[in-house]
Amino acid sequence: MTIEAQATAAASRPDRSTLLIYLSALTAMFMAVLDMNIVVTAMPTIAHDLGDVSLLGWVGAAYLLSSAAVSPFYGKLGDMYGRKSIVVFAVAAFLAGSLLCGLAWSMPALIAARVVQGIGGGGLMVSAFAIIGELFEPRERAKYQGYSSIVFTVGTVVGPVGGGYLTDLFGWRSVFLVNMPIGVLVLAAILLFMQRKPATAHHKVDILGGVLLAIGTVAIVYWSNHVLEAPVLDAWNIALPLVGIAAIIAFILVERRAAEPIVPLRLFANRTISLVVIASVLGGMVTLGLYFYFALFMQMITQLAPGPLGLLFLPMSVAVAVTSVAAGWLMAATGRYKWLPVIGMALGVFLMAGYAVMDDHTPLWLIGLTYLVFGISMGLTMQTLLVAIQTAAPLKDIGAATGLATQARTIGASLGLGVNGGVMAMALHHATAALPANVASALPGGLGGLTPKGLEALPASVRELALNAYAHGFAPTYWAAGGLYLAATILLLFLPNNQIPKHQGR
Repeated sequence: MTIEAQATAAASRPDRSTLLIYLSALTAMFMAVLDMNIVVTAMPTIAHDLGDVSLLGWVGAAYLLSSAAVSPFYGKLGDMYGRKSIVVFAVAAFLAGSLLCGLAWSMPALIAARVVQGIGGGGLMVSAFAIIGELFEPRERAKYQGYSSIVFTVGTVVGPVGGGYLTDLFGWRSVFLVNMPIGVLVLAAILLFMQRKPATAHHKVDILGGVLLAIGTVAIVYWSNHVLEAPVLDAWNIALPLVGIAAIIAFILVERRAAEPIVPLRLFANRTISLVVIASVLGGMVTLGLYFYFALFMQMITQLAPGPLGLLFLPMSVAVAVTSVAAGWLMAATGRYKWLPVIGMALGVFLMAGYAVMDDHTPLWLIGLTYLVFGISMGLTMQTLLVAIQTAAPLKDIGAATGLATQARTIGASLGLGVNGGVMAMALHHATAALPANVASALPGGLGGLTPKGLEALPASVRELALNAYAHGFAPTYWAAGGLYLAATILLLFLPNNQIPKHQGR
């Protein structure tokens, strides 16, 4: 290695303080991911202790709604006042929410505490990604953003298992209180090693724009989750989309006049940013927005217990982490990224076509292989799109752009739950209508109400026909998801084939 090459390599190595801040950002991100997953296995115990089972869904929805609403605030305020004070507030709010959750005396109290926790959790995700974006030069950023996928994988795998064991050993309150020692360490590292941005100008916070965007986001996210649980002509199903659209239109009008808009509309003049935001919404719909129904379908056709079924998902989690890291290294080495998400989305098209023809005779090894490919698809897409939007945005707007991408994915996931669930319900309804009378009579709730335990209770002859009809009735859900993947693939073909610069332009 030449002296010049050694000097370049040495300059690219982060110092100790940078690494400590980076690890703190990853730990903060881990807390947020873990909290979304760890509470799942504690839900039955929480319902037993606190009652009000009808409100149980709000334990998760309250966190999702509040975190989605505040994401843009954290991104923009971090750009204006520096990341340190904003992330300190996010960690403090998350810790306060975790403590309140652990002390909750009723279901409404727990839901309120989850709102506080979500306000902090939304900031953890956006601030962590933005910190990584600011710590490293663009090429190195791609590599270090890739490592963050390992955090998602570990949090997703460890969360449900850890939540179950903590609940068994120490009670359900421990799944929230376990955040306290981790959060205190993160807070200490940020306070000690992260530099505060000097005040160079007086800023005017765009409160009205942020509130309008929050109203629009909450209305859309809540409607996406509510639409499946109520009649079509339910007042909320009609009012919420109207409120959401009106708030977004008002938000655009306000942002055009604001001195320092919460989401600078000039960002959308950049083709890369506009395309990545739309692709992130579509990506959220076909990954996180399909995950719940995907797991239900697989448990039905494999008839595996939840434990073994979870192990079947393991190749996907590992593939996401390995592929994201490999993609990060490739982007760091070549500076090119366009082909990665295009291939990732295109793989999704073929996967959905494959899932559409699966049934109870599909061998487990083939299902495991498709999970592996699904993980590769996600690994090529999720972090790459984040790197693309951070590279396209000016450094002064990197937080706002990061918040925009995070919020787009959250909205996509919520829309996906509604759209995919609606397609599934209609398709299974039509499949039920086509069943022979003797099979239909054994299914009082139709194929849509069939569960793995309910399937086991059916006579063998009826079970085979019902399961076959279920698999084929589910196919339209996958064809619809395949259409979204195809749309995202075509969209990303129009991304400019830019090369990531080695140094960030100011």
